Amino acid sequence: MASFPLATLSARQGHPDWQAIADLIKTWQPGALVVGIPVQMDGSGQPVTRAARRFAHQLKQRFELPVHEADERLSSRNARELHRAQRAAGKRMRKTAGDEDKIAASLILKDWLTQHGDLDD
Repeated sequence: MASFPLATLSARQGHPDWQAIADLIKTWQPGALVVGIPVQMDGSGQPVTRAARRFAHQLKQRFELPVHEADERLSSRNARELHRAQRAAGKRMRKTAGDEDKIAASLILKDWLTQHGDLDD
């Protein structure tokens, strides 16, 4: 099983785009969802931690799927480094909006799957 970025969905005025999420779930029919939870390097919460956990809870209630929380520490930094390396290697020609967010989401999912024994590569 592999992870790859599909789309970046933005919240509007703090509200998720539930229809876009529903469309992705309908198209891809996942068996579970993984939500990145931002925490400080020491594992403590930060201002957006509570919002991310609330979002995970809302996903579970709306779509009746298992929702797993994943530590997203360093995912943005790792995504920036990977994106720069891909550009330097000629695999990405220019930076577009959401590139690093998509890469970070893919890294969060891959890390979660690896930690739970569901990903071999």
